[in-house]
Amino acid sequence: MNYDALAKLYKLQYANYRDDIAFYSRLAERIGATHILEIGAGMGRVSIPLARRGFAVTGLEPSGEMLVHARADAALEGVTIDWVQGDIRHVELPMRYPLIIAPFNMLMHLYTIADQDDALERILQHLESGGVFAFDLYQPHFGLTGVLRVEDEVYTLPDGSRLDVFLRQRIDRHTQMALTTYYCDTVAPDGTLQREVLELQQRYYTRFELERWLREFDVTWHGDFDGSRLTEESYSLIGVARVR
Repeated sequence: MNYDALAKLYKLQYANYRDDIAFYSRLAERIGATHILEIGAGMGRVSIPLARRGFAVTGLEPSGEMLVHARADAALEGVTIDWVQGDIRHVELPMRYPLIIAPFNMLMHLYTIADQDDALERILQHLESGGVFAFDLYQPHFGLTGVLRVEDEVYTLPDGSRLDVFLRQRIDRHTQMALTTYYCDTVAPDGTLQREVLELQQRYYTRFELERWLREFDVTWHGDFDGSRLTEESYSLIGVARVR
């Protein structure tokens, strides 16, 4: 999926999201990983804090628009990150890493078994011997589907306009696909209303499906970023996978 169209909304929605950063930083420290590859690095929400903490980070991201924001934000923070525009299914990087991370549902953009297998082949190719691959996903707990939902998201834009966000979600349980349609209503200071419609497509996973995919790894599962165990009620599905 190309995030170019979603970049501006994404930046507003997740500018203050920090839940996962300490988890990935502690993991890197624990395994002694000086170099980290983040796949699906987006705008650098995770890569930039990791670089600020002294890790050498490569940020891989397919969306050019997301990387425009990433490079600008990294420059503002005064950190150096090796940004690479590319797709984990096809990328060829010149080094191997002790730690590869895929935060914040990145794996949900691998829609087919072929996508997953191609990505895993590249992940293995770019991991050091005994390296670690870590990721987090939403567990598939869905609210009401097919209905318009009002999100608790109202943003004031630099020109004084107000942005209200609504969404509708459709779940195809046969294909395990979730399609979220965002309705972004911008009200200008003069009262003019403009609507933009955006779509986000994701494929959700179950734990044992992932375990079969990661059969070349020993996987430790968590249900939250505090390290608590995974249960049926857990909001997140967090895996720390070490190459056997």
